[in-house]
Amino acid sequence: MLTAVPTVTLAALVGAGCGAGGETSADQGADDLDSTAQSSPMPGPSRSPAGDGAGEPTERQENRMNIQITIGNQTFVATLRDSPAARDLIAQLPVRVEMTDHGGVEKTGPLPGLLSLEGQPEGADPDVGDLGYYAPGNDLVLYYGDQSYFPGIVVLGRMDGDAAERIADIEGSVTATVEAR
Repeated sequence: MLTAVPTVTLAALVGAGCGAGGETSADQGADDLDSTAQSSPMPGPSRSPAGDGAGEPTERQENRMNIQITIGNQTFVATLRDSPAARDLIAQLPVRVEMTDHGGVEKTGPLPGLLSLEGQPEGADPDVGDLGYYAPGNDLVLYYGDQSYFPGIVVLGRMDGDAAERIADIEGSVTATVEAR
């Protein structure tokens, strides 16, 4: 019997700077954010048609949270892991994040509030296409290149499809709007 890891889905891209030498402000862009974000538990079972063919959803499908990330005229979707950090991110949505490009591998930007580090390792080695959190800078991170292990990185989930390639094609700083779907 296979056991699936519960996940949550995000639709949008946001980044956090691991290798940047510059300082970021957690208040950057906060003036434009909706300060009425509500905290809510993970959603109940989803009856998505993308199952195992038997008509019953898998555990993976039952614990999904979709978010949408919009940068310019492009929209991205990501699947979040079910973790305290991911739930904290969802509780802050919707947010607008001012992101900068770091080292040609990631877009990062400060979140309005801290995410939980409960149950997280000291650091992580994110894969291309991962959505992460860089705890020391309180940054959301969109990984579109190969970032090696770094202390303070928390992998929140995975961007869907060709999101990493499309983000890699966006040069410079961006404003990302992240919202639940």
